[in-house]
Amino acid sequence: MIKKFILVIVLVSFRLVMVSQQDPMFTHYMFNTLWLNPAYAGTRNNLTFTGIHRSQWVSFEGAPIDQSFTLHSPIHSEKLGMGLSIINDQIGPTKSSWIALDAAYHLKLNKKAKLSVGLKGMVNIFRNNVSSLKLDVQNDQAFSNNVQSILPNAGTGIYYSTKKFYVGISSPRLIENKLGTSSAVLSKEQRHYFLITGYVLDINKSILLKQTAFVKTTFGAPVEADLTSVFIINDKLHLGLMYRTGDALGALLGIQAHKQFFIGYSFDWSFANTTGRYNSGSHEIVLRYDVIKKPEGKIKSPRYF
Repeated sequence: MIKKFILVIVLVSFRLVMVSQQDPMFTHYMFNTLWLNPAYAGTRNNLTFTGIHRSQWVSFEGAPIDQSFTLHSPIHSEKLGMGLSIINDQIGPTKSSWIALDAAYHLKLNKKAKLSVGLKGMVNIFRNNVSSLKLDVQNDQAFSNNVQSILPNAGTGIYYSTKKFYVGISSPRLIENKLGTSSAVLSKEQRHYFLITGYVLDINKSILLKQTAFVKTTFGAPVEADLTSVFIINDKLHLGLMYRTGDALGALLGIQAHKQFFIGYSFDWSFANTTGRYNSGSHEIVLRYDVIKKPEGKIKSPRYF
């Protein structure tokens, strides 16, 4: 069992340090913008609920399992936006649950463009239950002390958007809280900086191409980027491919079942030698529902972001 634990630590180290990823990883990052950038709150002009579940590195014991739930809405004549994010992340014996409140101010630059600034306040309920591990050597003091902490944090971001383009820069966790463990890779919450952008290109009357990118950077680790291309057919069927630098390839499938409801699935496979040989890929499901707030009771045009 101790060999498996060491392998978990190696893979987690790769996840946290080598690819700059301490926050949960989602292939559907474009549906998780509120968690990444508080300035996104209220920009869809409706009350929006989004849920994502990810099972990463399937068939490997102790692999990451993540859930994301967000809701956000404009308030006060759409000049302000408010949001709520709940994120669960489990890696072996380590669990983090983030609860965040977001507030954004929207400034209309013209009829087509909007600039938003946002603030995020959150707490991280962190648990490292090392005593739950099955050890070859019993009563090992290194695995006897569990860690439980409630860690406050704050973040900020800016977000520019039009109907078919957006770009945002953010850092959702500015405080580098210590996690109370002797493990070097988990000693503190690492500050990350995110750039997220996308645009929609008209191919013809029936087909659109949505290109998005998610760039992540943190001190002492390589820059990582997720690059995604999705074809939107008749504003209903979404077919796409994702490339994560140095790590994975993925495929995405989505259906706009109703103007208010979207369901999507993705599969990605890690081609990195450190992780790819030990798992059967990663699966993800996303659901999004818009509660229409327009008085006429309908969405005038599709919202791509």
